[in-house]
Amino acid sequence: MGFWLFMLVCDLFVPVIMILCGRMMWKHAPGKINGVMGYRTSRSMKNMDTWKFAHDYCGRLWWKIGWIMLILSFVIHIPICSKSDDVIGWTGGILTMLQCVVLIVSIIPTEMALKKAFTKEGIRREV
Repeated sequence: MGFWLFMLVCDLFVPVIMILCGRMMWKHAPGKINGVMGYRTSRSMKNMDTWKFAHDYCGRLWWKIGWIMLILSFVIHIPICSKSDDVIGWTGGILTMLQCVVLIVSIIPTEMALKKAFTKEGIRREV
């Protein structure tokens, strides 16, 4: 039971970080464009408009995905509570890797939204 609880906490780490960081990006984006903190891609760093748009979009996305992954992580861990340490370890490891993939892949819709909303030069497109 102790290892199961440890793996549950480990598997909740990525979703909780996504929820917290998503909320911070969405509500309190860094005030200045910088290369150290925030959603940093060449498209998002064109100007303050693209910077704020990217943080708002990605922050909302991470917040939603984080809650979904948090719930799914609990649901996945319930049936393996009484399984062997090997099953718990492998399930937890695979789940954490999948969560990291989702975290990284979330860049794609954000970049697509930036591309749709702004020109290459960072000028907002007319809708």
